[in-house]
Amino acid sequence: MAALILAGQILTGQARADAPALTAKDEAKQASVQAGALAEVRVVTAALAPVSAQVVLTGDIQAKFLSNIAFRVSGKIQERLVEVGEHVTADQVLARLEPQEQQVNVDTAQAALASAEALLTQAKVGFERQQSLMRSGYTTRTAYDQAEQTLRTTQASVESAKAALGNAREQFSYTELKTGVAGMITARNAEAGQVVQSGQTVFTLAQDGPRDAVFIVSETLLAEPPEGKTVDIILLSDPRVRTTGTVREISPAVDPSSGGVRVKIGLSQVPPEMSLGATVAGLGRFRARQAISLPWSALFRWQDQPAVWVLDPGSGTVAPKTVTIDRYAGSAIVLSDGIQPGERVVTAGIQLLRPGQAVAVVGEDKQ
Repeated sequence: MAALILAGQILTGQARADAPALTAKDEAKQASVQAGALAEVRVVTAALAPVSAQVVLTGDIQAKFLSNIAFRVSGKIQERLVEVGEHVTADQVLARLEPQEQQVNVDTAQAALASAEALLTQAKVGFERQQSLMRSGYTTRTAYDQAEQTLRTTQASVESAKAALGNAREQFSYTELKTGVAGMITARNAEAGQVVQSGQTVFTLAQDGPRDAVFIVSETLLAEPPEGKTVDIILLSDPRVRTTGTVREISPAVDPSSGGVRVKIGLSQVPPEMSLGATVAGLGRFRARQAISLPWSALFRWQDQPAVWVLDPGSGTVAPKTVTIDRYAGSAIVLSDGIQPGERVVTAGIQLLRPGQAVAVVGEDKQ
């Protein structure tokens, strides 16, 4: 019996020695068979395709023209007649100053005009008398010339007094603050009882008319020009309300409060629903470029970096490969590095994979 067992062991060892060496693929499959059935996965073949970048930003509606409204004369505010958010007309009075000083100037100018007109009347009578005497030969040329000069001087004095009165009345009208254009009050910087100087801003007015959609844009987005000049503007509270606009102004400096660049989009048409301060979304598209995009289901984390499982067609095994993500585009990820065209990437069944594991491909997704 011992001899038979020994002969069997010798024959078995000889059979193993005569058997060909297993390849890496066979070993992986054998290990998988020993561990159980092969993991079933779906794959996609990476390929370059045109990818168009799309950026969505939120901003608000602002007036194209803002005016700082101020009194043209100094004084104490007697009353304020409007509130922030109120719509005003071009000739509506917004506030009044106490007019005592300007009223005194008007009264003084009126008195000066009355005095000049009285002197003019007297000068006219004297000149007419000298004219009559000159025709009769009872006066001298010197007296006649002096009367004529007095008349011309008093006439100039009357004109000067009239101009002074007109200026005083105009200064008096400046005690009433008017905008000159229709719009909406967006800010108030003074109250009744406050003493203000001429030119000091009392109200800020958003003029009626053209409107801008204003966005704070990352500086990196401005490095690449958009595909077209038109930007779609969508009202967030009602996405059915839409319009278009073009880039009207790009701030030359970075906004210190937000760290972005202020961009103003001039609206081609302003729907009534897009009132001042309304929140809107701006949709911009950039030129298409060649890039590899994969389904987001292919992405996982490997060694604290984004990665995907790549299938080796020779051995039928998978291996992790780190990638660089350019951006997320809906249900896909756009890669800037890590995957080459033609590589097969696992898109489904990645949860239980490990490096070097043999898998069974049950389907292939289309790009």
